[in-house]
This record gives sequence, structure tokens and C-alpha cells, in this order.
Amino acid sequence: MEPEEQIQLIKKNTVEIIQESELLRRITSKGSLRIKLGVDPTTSDIHLGHSIVLSKLRCFQDLGHKVILLIGDFTARVGDPSGRNKTRKPLSIKEIAANARTYREQAFKILAPKKTEVLFNSEWLAKMNFSDVLKLASYYTVARMLERDDFSLRYQKKYPIGLHEFMYPLMQAYDSVAMHADVELGGTDQKFNLLLGRQIQKAYGEPSQIVITMPLLEGIDGSKKMSKSLGNYIGVTEPPYEMYGKVMSIPDELIFKYFRLLTSLSEEEVDSREKESKEGRLHPGKAKEELAERIVSSYHSKSGAKVAKERFEAIFKRKETPTDIPSYILASDEMKEGKIWIVRILQLTGLANSGSEARRLIKQGGVKWDEKIVKDIGWEVSPGESHVLQAGKRKFIRIVRKSQ
Repeated sequence: MEPEEQIQLIKKNTVEIIQESELLRRITSKGSLRIKLGVDPTTSDIHLGHSIVLSKLRCFQDLGHKVILLIGDFTARVGDPSGRNKTRKPLSIKEIAANARTYREQAFKILAPKKTEVLFNSEWLAKMNFSDVLKLASYYTVARMLERDDFSLRYQKKYPIGLHEFMYPLMQAYDSVAMHADVELGGTDQKFNLLLGRQIQKAYGEPSQIVITMPLLEGIDGSKKMSKSLGNYIGVTEPPYEMYGKVMSIPDELIFKYFRLLTSLSEEEVDSREKESKEGRLHPGKAKEELAERIVSSYHSKSGAKVAKERFEAIFKRKETPTDIPSYILASDEMKEGKIWIVRILQLTGLANSGSEARRLIKQGGVKWDEKIVKDIGWEVSPGESHVLQAGKRKFIRIVRKSQ
């Protein structure tokens, strides 16, 4: 493919390319470029927010470029301070290793495994001596570091900033030196770090990388950036029904942003649907159904999406209780005098991760026992032989009392 045609494909959905003219020049002169994406394995799941930049990485793969997925197993020990108002809690080496394994497996739902080189930045960062670290630190100033929004705000509010946090963007920048990166991808919240990579490469006598920033995706709450810690995420390995249901729950104003960033539809196809919606010819519910089917199909299968849709409609349109729900055997020693607190049973079954989450669900009217809303947080259940417990809109479990 001609370099100019490649640029048009690469530009789709990007926020900024620094510098586009240099990207064109390198593709023309070198042919295959080294494309870097760094991810810190701070959690075990990749969600649809991550898929945006991973899909752009796949675009580079399909164009014949060398794609490198960098697992930040060393930088994860510090934690990226981007967008943080306090110091991240450090992860143990064991936690990082476990997360790194799942990151790689999940990333390959989008990337072509045989065309992806996977590196770990401990390969070079762990080998640096103190002299190497001082040399790296000498290429940037505290004053410039404090210009960064998150550091600036924390400094103004007198929130503590660890010196090791200043090292994070420098370590990420040095990764680009070690990898000889031509291009680095990242979300818009990574722009400071990506630009620093250009400066550090130049300081070490290397050509500065081209920076490509991708948009951030709001979570299913419609307001905050998609994040597992906020509970507003859709994981790429979630079961089809969970994924389908979560997509159906997004606010209407996010429908076409999700279409643009998470599906293979062209801009013209998305524009056409958006126009139909504005003119009242396409109902938001129908648009979400198509969106949910496309997303589930891409991570699972068309048949999986079809089954998920049928189950969703049975529960939400026909108000049916699904038949394929898991069971929880309630033992006698989990009860007291034949009774068990509703909050306790929500925790035991995994429908709530904590007592506070269980209480919140009950207060919000999100808990049902045999299709009746539970209103009393202090209710002590006297279970019979079999019951259906529901938490939220999509989680069901059958409670079976163990026979004596």
C-alpha cells in the first residue's frame, strides 16, 4: 500500500499525530517502522477502553509494520501518576507477573500473536546502575516536570509527590530509547509521557519517535473514563451475555462514539446511522442492539451474540427468569436457627463483593428474592428448598438449601 494511503488508515479515530509529515517520510524511506505500545499490568483485565489503542496497533500490523507490545513489569512497581491525585500503591512482583500473563492473553484477542513482539521493560531498566539513572534524570528538570497537570495540582494542594513518581515518565521515555521506537501510541492522558520520549530519544542520539494519541472512552456510567476500579468497564473476556447487557446499558449519547471507536464500521456508515437517529428514524434501543451484537461478535462469535441477545430480551422485555443460572448450595452451618441475613447471602453467593456493596444494592432496590424486591437491609431469610436471588439487572443465582 502506498504511504499516503497508509496515513489515511492510520489517522482514523486518532486525536493527534506528532508529526504527521515525519510519519509519512519514515514510511516512505524505511517501509516497516517499529511501533511501540506500553502497558503496565496494574490490573488483571483489559477492557474496551484499552481496545481502542490496541486496535490501532493492529492497524499497523495489517500494514506490515513491526508491532511491539511492551509489558511494563518494572514501571508497574512505581505506577503511572497520570491523572492521579495521590501516590499509587505499589504492586508486588508476584501480582505484576500474574497480571502480565493475562494482559498478553487478552491483548491477543485483538493483535495477531505471530506478528507481535512482546517485551518486558525489566530487561533493561532492572540492569541500570545508579550512574545510568543519574544520567537519565539529568535530561529533564523539576520545573518542567511540575508543569504537568497532575503534578502541578498536587503540588499546589500540598499533596505529597514521591521522587520515584518523577522517575516514571523518564523510565517510560527510556523504554523508547531501548526499543528504538519509531512510533509510540497512547491515550490522550499519556501525551506528556509520549512527548518526553521524543526528548529523551534525542538526548541519547536517536531520532525522535512520532507520537499518536487516541481518544479515551467513557465507561457505561457515561461520565468517567472506563476503569475497572470504578466498576464502569466492559472486559474483553467477559461472557457474551454480560458484555451484551453492559453495552445495552450505556447512555444514548455514547452510542455513536462507541460505534466509531469499537466497531469496524466506516465513518460514513456511522454518520448515516447517527443521522437516522437524529431524524427519529432509528430508535436508540435498536442502535444499541446492533452495537452490542457487533461488539460481542468481535470478541466471541455471531452465535454467541445471538444467544446473548435472546437471553437479554427474555429477561428485560418478557421479564422471564433465565433457566441456565448457576446454583449455590446453602449449608446448614451457614444459617442460624434456619435463617440467614440477606446481606450475608449476597456475599456468600458472590453477587456482592462486600457488605457495603450488598447494602447499597438493597437500598437502590436492586435485590430481588423470588422476583420480589427486598427493601429491608436487616431481613433474615428463612430459605425453603429452592429460590432465585437477583442482584442488579443481570445477575441471578439459584439458592438451594442443602438437605439434612
